[in-house]
This record gives sequence, C-alpha cells and structure tokens, in this order.
Amino acid sequence: MLEIGWFSAKLFLKGKLLRDPIYFVQRTAIATLVGSLLLVLFAQVDIPFWLPITLSSLMTGMIMPFLLKDFKMK
Repeated sequence: MLEIGWFSAKLFLKGKLLRDPIYFVQRTAIATLVGSLLLVLFAQVDIPFWLPITLSSLMTGMIMPFLLKDFKMK
C-alpha cells in the first residue's frame, strides 16, 4: 500500500500523473471555495462549534465526486 502511494507521489511530483492538471486544480478550488463558504455560513448560526465543521466537510465530500467525474490520469 505504501509502495503504491510512494509511486503515485513520485509521478505527481514529476508531472506525469495527471493528464490535465489545470482541470484538477480548478475543480479542487471550486470544492474548496464551496466548503469554505458553507463553513462561514453555518458558523453564523448559533449551534455548537463542531457542527458547522462536520456539515461543511460532509457537503464538500459529497460534491467532489461530481466535480471530478471527468478526471483522467495518465
């Protein structure tokens, strides 16, 4: 398992893992922006501190597969 992770990390650092790195960065930035926006909005509500973090993380995790559905690796 660690060998696969190390091999993927080496390919990523060499620039040979992703076909279109700009697409990946754009989609990741969109998900980060949505997650941050949700966190700020949920934090405005008078609820326990852990709940906005949990909800925004859950929502961000749910939208990532839809954002990266066309993601291609070499």
